[in-house]
Amino acid sequence: MIKTCKQGHQYYKTSDCPTCPQCEQLKKPADGFLSLLASPARRALIFHGIDTLEKLSNYTEKEILSFHGMGPASMPILRKQLTEAKLNFKKNSKQHPAKR
Repeated sequence: MIKTCKQGHQYYKTSDCPTCPQCEQLKKPADGFLSLLASPARRALIFHGIDTLEKLSNYTEKEILSFHGMGPASMPILRKQLTEAKLNFKKNSKQHPAKR
C-alpha cells in the first residue's frame, strides 16, 4: 500500500508501521555510534535518553536488549564502540541507577 507521511513523502509499506523511510533517513546522524545502528535500534536508545557512549555504559547488555526495537545484531556494534572509547556495559545490576 502506498502511504504519504506528514512531510508529503510517498512510500510503500505492507505493514501498519507509520514510519516514513525518507524521514528516518533525514534524521540519521552523520557520525557517532548512533549512525552505525539500524533505525529501530537508534530510536530505542534515543527514546531512553541514550545519546552518548557514556550514557550507554550506565546500562547492562540485558537492559539494552530489553528495549523495544533493539536486537542482538546491534550488540556487537555497541560493544565495539564502547571498547574503542575505553568503556564497558554496566555489569549485572538488579536495578538501573536512574530508577532508584
